[in-house]
Amino acid sequence: VTMSPMSPVSPVSLTAATSSDEEDDSDSSTKPIRSEKKKNPASLFQTGGDPPKEKKSKKKVPPKGAESEEETSETLQKNSNKKGKAKKSKKKEERPPSPVIEVENLEEFVLQPAPQGVTVKCRVTRDKRGMDRGLYPTYYLHLDNDKKVFLLAGRKRKKSKTSNYLISIDPTDLSRGGENFIGKLRSNLMGTRFTVFDNGANPDRANADWSNVRQELSAVVYETNVLGFKGPRKMTVIIPGMNADCERVPIRPRNDNDGLLMRWQNRNMDNVIELHNKAPVWNDETQSYVLNFHGRVTHASVKNFQIVHSSD
Repeated sequence: VTMSPMSPVSPVSLTAATSSDEEDDSDSSTKPIRSEKKKNPASLFQTGGDPPKEKKSKKKVPPKGAESEEETSETLQKNSNKKGKAKKSKKKEERPPSPVIEVENLEEFVLQPAPQGVTVKCRVTRDKRGMDRGLYPTYYLHLDNDKKVFLLAGRKRKKSKTSNYLISIDPTDLSRGGENFIGKLRSNLMGTRFTVFDNGANPDRANADWSNVRQELSAVVYETNVLGFKGPRKMTVIIPGMNADCERVPIRPRNDNDGLLMRWQNRNMDNVIELHNKAPVWNDETQSYVLNFHGRVTHASVKNFQIVHSSD
């Protein structure tokens, strides 16, 4: 894995990871950017782009801050690349639940930027039960609160040559042609670059004004260094910016050379935001890389990470 510059954090003691048929694969949450009082967290994600043309008049939401799952967030988990070497803690840490959040329209909630000043904590679980779920597990995203409100489900498509996941707002309907299909995640052949699309049409089937063409919601670039699994991973997340009204700037590529990944690669960052994972630090006592997650994570894993803005 490629090591990014290490930033000073307070190391925490790590617990050994466990596995089960249904387990936490990556405890995720979003959290407002921690900054000085004078700094507006939403400003980190505002790019000054033109307001989206497909503005929906029926949508009534409070002022928004940053993207729900990646934009404002530190995805909070413990990070250790030597799970077996970490010591078990005597008491399992209890994670504080998410505040009460009303979800009136599920599709709108998962696609729009999160309300400013609200912490949205979520939990991802992986279900490997069943005949073929060892190879094609189902992933579920819930609000991490007392009610455990369901948000999204995803499953790998069986006939795809690359990693291709369907994302649905109905845990019982994970079909491409279903009414609950909301988007998909697609990777390259190496499994190092990923793009998330909404449920719009392929550019080949665009209408006259391109309003039906799919949007790119995010892209992820994953790298490993020459140390292989013995060093921390490096991850870059690219997302569309927001306009002055805190609405996502639509990114509708007309071809493969106009997407988020190519814009980032060519450093064409207009209306685009770049995030990265926070680098862990080496702890001689535990002989592992550690990162402070402030009680958000209970198991050590190389899959644990925090996504931050470079100005945070």
